Amino acid sequence: MLARLSWGFATLVFIILLGVCAMALWYRLPIGWQGIGTSVWLLASISLITFVTLSSQSKTRKILAALIPLAAIAIWWSQIQPSNARSWTPELAQSVTGDVHGSQVTLHNVRDFDWHGPTSFTPRWITETYDLDKLDTLEVFLSYWGNPAIAHTLVSFGFSDGQQIVFSVEIRKEDGEDYSELGGFFKSFELSLIAATERDILFLRTNARDPIEDVYRYVLDVQAEPSKELFLSYVALANDLAERPRWYNTATTNCTTVIYRLVKSFNPDVSFDWRILVSGYLPEFFAENGQLKWPPATAPLRATAHITPLVQGIKTSQGYSEAIRATQ
Repeated sequence: MLARLSWGFATLVFIILLGVCAMALWYRLPIGWQGIGTSVWLLASISLITFVTLSSQSKTRKILAALIPLAAIAIWWSQIQPSNARSWTPELAQSVTGDVHGSQVTLHNVRDFDWHGPTSFTPRWITETYDLDKLDTLEVFLSYWGNPAIAHTLVSFGFSDGQQIVFSVEIRKEDGEDYSELGGFFKSFELSLIAATERDILFLRTNARDPIEDVYRYVLDVQAEPSKELFLSYVALANDLAERPRWYNTATTNCTTVIYRLVKSFNPDVSFDWRILVSGYLPEFFAENGQLKWPPATAPLRATAHITPLVQGIKTSQGYSEAIRATQ
């Protein structure tokens, strides 16, 4: 009885692995070949498995034979490498890099677009220098577009001289490419780190996109040194991605899990929380752990943090950073 259960469980796992391999083929084969390639592979795999199952070979040989199609996919999969040399969409055409000299950090390829619509913009890439001794605030912006459990996480650093810089971990889309959550599990997108001005990357979400997104602003209660460490971790990640591209992964390497690993790199004591995976609930995580400086504990958390209504009267992005902080 136990042997039958074990064999049944192994068969179920094998079928699941076949399905995962089929999805990998579907998302990674060239356009026009997904259906044909996936169907041929599945047919060949099932035929092989049926043949060895009905044969008089030993159980060990049957298992080894059945693993052949999985091994073939594993070898093919290992050869698929990320690249920085593709035909990227214009808003992702450049990669941020940074130079650190003491407290002075210079970022190259900071995005500072003027957005006129969802896909209409005046491109501008700038170089900016920041003094970490003037680092004053650390803010998290969460952008929602439908599912309350899922939000895009952006981190903004504010300086006492008025400078603001936002870091955003995203997919690096190619021309004509659309985001797919399932595709994000199967090496469909490279990982991108964007450094941008607030009037670019936040205005895009609250004003330019159609439909606009619900964006919320949370000021974290973090000391200066950890904030500096996080900023420098972003710079290190930017330089590393410029040299060694990586794959984005919907579950393990996304806009929130990357931030968690950056914090973990200089603060090993930080604990994991399930809301890191469902980032739409991060505000409650911040509040429960006493990490919020604003909104205050006495105020309605989300209603107070909601910035999208504050900027609907703005036709251009000038004065954007001041407008989103008008209620604080």
